Amino acid sequence: MPDEIQRTPIVIGHKNPDTDSICSAICYANLKTRATGILHEPARAGKVNGETQYVLDYFGLEAPKLVEDVRTQVRDIEIRQMDGVNRNISLKKAWNLMQANNAVTLPIVMENGALEGLITVGDITKSYMNIYDSSILSKAHTQYSNILETLEGDLIVGDENTYFNQGKVLVAAANPDLMEFYIEPHDLVILGNRYESQLCAIEMEADCIIVCEGAGASLTIRKLAEQHGCTVIATAYDTYTAARLINQSMPVSYFMTTDKLITFEEDDYIDEIREVMASKRHRDFPILDKNGLYKGMISRRNLLGARGKQVILVDHNERSQAVDGIEDADIREIIDHHRLGTVETISPVFFRNQPLGCTATIVYQMYQEAGIEVEPKIAGLLCSAIVSDTLLFRSPTCTEVDRQSAVKLAQIAGIDIEKYARDMFAAGSNLKGKNDSEIFYQDFKTFTAGKLIIGVAQVSSLNEEELLRLRGRMCDYIKQARADRGMDMMFFMLTNIITQSTELIYEGQGAEQLAFKAFHMENDNISRQEHWICLPGVVSRKKQLVPALVLAAQE
Repeated sequence: MPDEIQRTPIVIGHKNPDTDSICSAICYANLKTRATGILHEPARAGKVNGETQYVLDYFGLEAPKLVEDVRTQVRDIEIRQMDGVNRNISLKKAWNLMQANNAVTLPIVMENGALEGLITVGDITKSYMNIYDSSILSKAHTQYSNILETLEGDLIVGDENTYFNQGKVLVAAANPDLMEFYIEPHDLVILGNRYESQLCAIEMEADCIIVCEGAGASLTIRKLAEQHGCTVIATAYDTYTAARLINQSMPVSYFMTTDKLITFEEDDYIDEIREVMASKRHRDFPILDKNGLYKGMISRRNLLGARGKQVILVDHNERSQAVDGIEDADIREIIDHHRLGTVETISPVFFRNQPLGCTATIVYQMYQEAGIEVEPKIAGLLCSAIVSDTLLFRSPTCTEVDRQSAVKLAQIAGIDIEKYARDMFAAGSNLKGKNDSEIFYQDFKTFTAGKLIIGVAQVSSLNEEELLRLRGRMCDYIKQARADRGMDMMFFMLTNIITQSTELIYEGQGAEQLAFKAFHMENDNISRQEHWICLPGVVSRKKQLVPALVLAAQE
């Protein structure tokens, strides 16, 4: 039994990732890799926004790979590493390979690695049903090297790389006078050590004679065979055995299946291929890579006990915010600073949740606890995440721990935190060239409040005029967004970092009443036509807006 396939754990944040989600994934993957010696790969569940891209560019780092679904794939389970075979190998050799590998299917692969066909035990069995056809050996274009291998023979005259591709196979059991009547040009004749029979076969223009019982051929027979272009093979087998075995020298290409092959790719999901497998009688199926090249074989047995991708979640623990397929994943850890959400696990996991302003602050603490030095680039990412999530320490979610951590990390990264923050926020709030959808969903999260499904998007900016222009656009777009997502309510936060206030746009039946109730506002003081309200002092989605909405919905 081979060792269990090595699975690389994925560290990933929430959908519509923000700077904390991306940076914490990169930094925690780095920490885990250095601490354990096992590669941990950072990933993202969505598009990188402008602010985060500025951070990555500033520190010269690539964005993590995009992972939109963590369901178990073929690449996550054991693939049987069975070598592909050449189309010219004999049926006998194919059978021996099947026996040695306890396999019922062999893949036939071209020189470039592309899958050409399959041959099964059933195909080999069917080949013997055609034994009545004495011409099948030539129809199959059998190479003489296959005949030599199958009969364990010696080549006396001829070229083993040429093919027997005309004529029939016959056994010369009669005397030479009778042989003249049934031997035709291009035939392959199996005979014994009688000189007269050998001579007759050559003179009747046979393409090949097989001399049995180790008799060999005289010098005269050899010369005549060369003159007539007749291949001479000597075997220790008797004529009966040679005749019985010779059809096993036919190439697998003649019997292999090439049409409508059922193949899977490494990226295919297990739950999808399981349905296909269940509908077919085949036991083994070939696996191809993304370029269509053969990789190995898989059977139904391989799917038994298949384990999901190993995943570490950062900056969220809400099922609705998690990457697709999280229910099938093997969640190993959760590192977060939000309220307890709806992610469920089958087995116990390491869960670290602290009431801090940023997940990156927790990750920084874990670096310190592990005694692992924080590299300047890692420090820069962690600092950026803290500055982003706390709005440069202006958010009510910000703690003194966040502030002190950011200052220390800025020193390690060699950045002026105030100037860097202004440039980072400016890059994030630059909405030039973006359509309404891109703006709305660049920082969007879904929450549940009782039976309600609520979507909350947010844009934070230092530019009041930009926010004012955006308000009109989003008041129109939010209706479409709610309809597209099928949510009960939608909210959009236009957050002014300077004034530390938010203009809240809302849409959906009861959304207005819920917002009024959540923030204890009188209907008379608000214009219903505008579909927005001003919330002084509200800048945090996590700590101020969502808790207030959830509490109001439950009352």
